[in-house]
Amino acid sequence: MRPARALINLQALRHNYLLAQRLCSGKALAVVKADAYGHGAVACAHALHDLADGFAVACLEEALELRAAGVTLPILLLEGFFEASELEQIVAHDLSCVIHAPWQLEVIEQASLTQPVALWLKMDSGMHRVGFSPDEYRAVWQRLQASNNVASIVLMTHLARADELDSTQTQVQYQTFLSATAGIQAPTSVCNSPALLAWPGVRSDWSRPGIILYGSQPVAMPAGTTEKLRPVMTLQSKVIALRDLPAGEPVGYGAHFVTSRPTRVGIVALGYADGYPRHAPTGTPVAVDGQLTQLLGRVSMDMLAVDLTDISTAAVGSTVELWGEQVSIDEVAARAGTISYQLLCNVKRVHYEYLAV
Repeated sequence: MRPARALINLQALRHNYLLAQRLCSGKALAVVKADAYGHGAVACAHALHDLADGFAVACLEEALELRAAGVTLPILLLEGFFEASELEQIVAHDLSCVIHAPWQLEVIEQASLTQPVALWLKMDSGMHRVGFSPDEYRAVWQRLQASNNVASIVLMTHLARADELDSTQTQVQYQTFLSATAGIQAPTSVCNSPALLAWPGVRSDWSRPGIILYGSQPVAMPAGTTEKLRPVMTLQSKVIALRDLPAGEPVGYGAHFVTSRPTRVGIVALGYADGYPRHAPTGTPVAVDGQLTQLLGRVSMDMLAVDLTDISTAAVGSTVELWGEQVSIDEVAARAGTISYQLLCNVKRVHYEYLAV
């Protein structure tokens, strides 16, 4: 078999969830949408089932996959329902549902349900993606309170710039949310991953940690935090060929890298079709047999090149870590001009191996 693989450390996932839970000082929904950010939603949900307060997914089909796999904890649909017909399954499978648009409100009010549904009412406090405006929010809450189709309501919003420590937008959004919900007796949900790490003054009854569960760090850890996030995915492959090149020779498509000295090049069985970023430049860190080195030249669909000049023991069959315990996915993402979320979600075509809890 092709040697490209993703090792998923479920014990690290549990460690990260417990750290997020301690930071939030309340309940925490583990966000496992997009197949748990590329880690495998079912496996991750099972690994967290005895720890988590619940799970959050994007849509009904993601929730149904978890229910079919035996996940019994609360599950929230972050985008709510897309058609009125979904409500029947939402009720049947005991799912909670975000409501963020007037048409959804009307559907809830007019539906004929066998039992009421738990709702999370979303406010657009400044991100301007989805949600009810602060001015209309209280009236929407009152309409839902009056409906026999509603079992409970959590008040929520989403922060747009919590990963920007020099921006005042997070505090503005938080204050907007607090002002618009003043006097409403209901649980709240505000904090995402960067808010948990960087904004200790922003807290809510329910938090929604996502990327930090998987060991990526969107902002610096809080001062005084002795524990660190642990990477959950290690993306690996092996060296499949060697080239010894003199100075002045190009490597890969477009001659984006030309050797400046005699260089030993290792060819690795992994490329952008596996989810590694095509735009990662020369110098992006990799580890070969535990020793740090660098990417050379342009990433191909199925292969990439690494510098083995200073790793005398490297050979065909040497293990290459593209990100994981030694190589930070956040650094790889920064070098490639993207974010770790995208890299993790894009991993495919590799063999997944789950390390037992």
